[in-house]
Amino acid sequence: MAQSAAPPSGTRAGPRKHDAVARLTEKLSRATSAVITDYRGLTVAQLEELRGQLRSAGVDYVVVKNTLARRAAEAAGKGPLTDVLVGPVGLALGYDDLAAPARVLSEYIRVNKRLSSVAGYVEGTVLDAEGVKTLAELPSREVLLSQLAGTLQSPLAQLAGSLDSVTSTFASPLEAYRDKLNAAA
Repeated sequence: MAQSAAPPSGTRAGPRKHDAVARLTEKLSRATSAVITDYRGLTVAQLEELRGQLRSAGVDYVVVKNTLARRAAEAAGKGPLTDVLVGPVGLALGYDDLAAPARVLSEYIRVNKRLSSVAGYVEGTVLDAEGVKTLAELPSREVLLSQLAGTLQSPLAQLAGSLDSVTSTFASPLEAYRDKLNAAA
């Protein structure tokens, strides 16, 4: 009989755990933000409802053992995340909009009251629960871009209006002078 290869680094974890770590490592590598939640007190139906809401916002929600999550975080280059992986936690992983996981979870917490945010992770920075609330209050990327466009457009519109005013102010006396010369001729 062929023997299976020993797990890396002398651990006694089975292939299912290695697969779980590999899947989570891949997700964490792609994630731009993460929110760590304490999911205790949620029923299976509530957890599925939460997953559906997060999925519609492009966010994955993963419940995994902390030791496996710590290994995946280290492997994905998100070492500071390991410090907040304590107790039974679920990870909400966002890939596009940095605030999407925090925004959806914040709304769910406001309505449901059974879930709580423990911490967050955004671009290499670990956030506490208050930081996650602040992140949830940020407008979406599209709103921020439109606000920026409006801010940039406003001075240009003012400049165009000022130039139009100057040219009309300058053109009016010239036109009157031309009319006066034509009348005199």
